[in-house]
Amino acid sequence: MHTIVSGIRPTGNLHVGNYFGAVINFLKLQNEEKCYFFIADWHSLTTAPHPSDIIANDYTILAEYLACGLDPEKCTIYMQSDVHQTLELYLYLNMLAYMGELERTTTFKDKVRLQPDNVNAGLLTYPTLMAADILQHRAWGVPVGKDQEQNMEMARIYAKRFNSTYGVDFFPLPKSLASNGDSAVKIPGLDGSGKMGKSEGNALYLRDDEKTIRKKVMKAVTDAGPQEPHSEMPEVIRNLFTFLEIVSDKETNDFYRAAWDDCSIRYGDLKKQIAEDLNAFIAPIRERIEEYSSDRAYLERVATAGAERARESAEATLREIRSIVGFPPYRG
Repeated sequence: MHTIVSGIRPTGNLHVGNYFGAVINFLKLQNEEKCYFFIADWHSLTTAPHPSDIIANDYTILAEYLACGLDPEKCTIYMQSDVHQTLELYLYLNMLAYMGELERTTTFKDKVRLQPDNVNAGLLTYPTLMAADILQHRAWGVPVGKDQEQNMEMARIYAKRFNSTYGVDFFPLPKSLASNGDSAVKIPGLDGSGKMGKSEGNALYLRDDEKTIRKKVMKAVTDAGPQEPHSEMPEVIRNLFTFLEIVSDKETNDFYRAAWDDCSIRYGDLKKQIAEDLNAFIAPIRERIEEYSSDRAYLERVATAGAERARESAEATLREIRSIVGFPPYRG
């Protein structure tokens, strides 16, 4: 059994793209591997969240993880900030990271462009903190999207550089596991863009009520419709059919495909069908989110148990690292 690590920043609710792009893969992995899923609340500090939001956001994501089907009996779910060993490893890795390579990362350059008035050291060293999250569990694999592949390559560089610097074969080189595994798909945005996301403002959230989902779907971008039979489908319409594929049955899919091919498709009817089927899919998840969110004592027990298991794993790694680097065991 291999060790798998993955995290999500608690900067908002999970959306449909998160579910089909990552969580559905986590559900499969928790039955096959030793998994650590963490809520990356330290990472969220790069955008200076209000202190009162941090705990609330942590428990929001935890409740949503559980509602989606992550099982704390099968995997370890924890808050990043509960594992102080991460920061010690973060320090060691920063000593092996070079300014030039950090400044060249796409994620850093993107953040500098998006928040020019808050270009902090945490943004610059995001890849080393991400590497610490992974390497503290000596993980074999990490489910990530393409946007994180450069940071994953840097995690492998730091693992290799540590091994080379100290003449050891300690860290495995973590592999990128496509977060859109066999059972997952890339979910587009409702604005016709290629990706659903919080920052893009084009997301359907798992907490959205039926009225909100219907309203969002009915505003989805379309075009003038096919002008000739069997026309090539433009991206904005392919995006709508992606939703149909993930939440509707084959008969419904076939009906609207045929309507596209013979130019009889009515986008209003298509959107109503998508909204209806999305609501049917999301409703039970939303109900479970509310159930978990209302049981703070249970969430606290899950978080505490997860923190204990994550610290135990990280502590075992750090004990060996301290010895390799040359520090004595912790005193006192």
